[in-house]
Amino acid sequence: MADNVDDDSLYTIKEGDYVVLKRGDVFKAVQIQTKKKVIFEKQWFFLDNAVGQLYSTTFELASGGILQPRKPKDPESSTDTKGAGTDNRNIQDDGKSQKLTRDDIETLKEQGLKGQEIIQQLIDNSSTFKDKTEYAQDKYIKKKKKKYENIVTILKPSCRILAMMYHGREPGKICHLRYDTLAQMLTLANIHANSKVLVFETCAGLVLGSVMERMGGFGSVIQMYPGGGPVRAGVESFGFPAHFHDTLHEFPICHLNALIAGTLDTTAKDPSADLKESDMAAEVKTEAEVKTEAEVKTEAEVKTEAEQKGSPEEQSMETNSVADGSLVPKKEEEEEKRREAKAQEKKVKQEEKRKKLAAAASLLEGRNADGLVIASRFNPCPVLMALLKFLSPSRPFVVYSQYKECLIECYTKLKEQGGTVNLKLTDYWLRHYQVLPNRTHPVLLMSGGGGYLLSGTTVAAERSKPAASRRDEEPAPKRQKVTEG
Repeated sequence: MADNVDDDSLYTIKEGDYVVLKRGDVFKAVQIQTKKKVIFEKQWFFLDNAVGQLYSTTFELASGGILQPRKPKDPESSTDTKGAGTDNRNIQDDGKSQKLTRDDIETLKEQGLKGQEIIQQLIDNSSTFKDKTEYAQDKYIKKKKKKYENIVTILKPSCRILAMMYHGREPGKICHLRYDTLAQMLTLANIHANSKVLVFETCAGLVLGSVMERMGGFGSVIQMYPGGGPVRAGVESFGFPAHFHDTLHEFPICHLNALIAGTLDTTAKDPSADLKESDMAAEVKTEAEVKTEAEVKTEAEVKTEAEQKGSPEEQSMETNSVADGSLVPKKEEEEEKRREAKAQEKKVKQEEKRKKLAAAASLLEGRNADGLVIASRFNPCPVLMALLKFLSPSRPFVVYSQYKECLIECYTKLKEQGGTVNLKLTDYWLRHYQVLPNRTHPVLLMSGGGGYLLSGTTVAAERSKPAASRRDEEPAPKRQKVTEG
């Protein structure tokens, strides 16, 4: 029974969970927080009532931004079409067929009518609806439902749903990586549990999160990142448990050459951090000097003015200077405490960063990774050539790029260098189909391209031996026996 309870909790929406809102073909990733207003598709609502419900539940929007679980459809209360015409040849789209105006529809909304009731009113007040064919009527109802039905479906995040969300909303953030191409990457790289995978990506953490999801919290993932720190916005949207993040390690790509050469010192502090510290100390010192000079100038001016003026004014100025003098040390003490707290916090962060770097370096030094995934907006050729050295023999690798030219360069260099087999450079295309009775056909609009993939397998490079040594190893030819006649 305990196992069943745990299984049910996995599919139940809880406060703090990351979820994906869906309406039609539009997605948005949010976190469940009570009494927090969420804006989605020009509508605002609260997610309080979603807590405790199952994932994939469809909700209706009530007044006041309250979500209510949608009741199952009653076949008797479905939209009444009242017959259909044979063809649409006599229908003219002049905008005069609908009797209801926009003000009338707004009035119906204010009266509390739901989407289905408003759609029925539009059908009853349309003079051409009965003359349309059955297919045209279905199309009309579907269009009006999309406009007037205020429904939202809450989904559990997955790599497919998040890839569709990013590709639909912000494809540039993920280098126009389509979800079918992402699926091919995970398959070609043979991502599975209890493996060690190297990931270099600039796709907002989508590829990294997909690899972690496929591994299920077992094994280790080493993220190679450019710049000052890793970008993991997409990983947060997956809402992984805490033990998933224990398998994730990070290593800056700028230290890769030092690691290969064996000159990387993980015990020393980061030189860039030292430079930042010295710059900050200089700034603090300059500010203190400026303040001291200003205080000295102020005191000198006050003294000069007091000398110039009479004795009553002199007494008042002395009183003010004494009062100011008592406040200055308190402010300086507070500032000093703040600086010490910031310095301590920075030291803790630097120590954590150093430990993470040392842990990732120890994993890489074995040079026994089980897979390599690269999806970047940068030229992947130098990164690929460097990271291939950390793969074990007979291990897969896959490189994604929006453009084929840089992958052709990688393909040529790998062929010249050797050490890899089964090299393939492929592109992928995807087309959706409408599947309806008597009108199944490909959708007219389709994605122009899903990028390009270069995949292959590493092999142990055998060192070529000189010709003289090969002749020494060859056995001497046997002499043929000659029989005397």
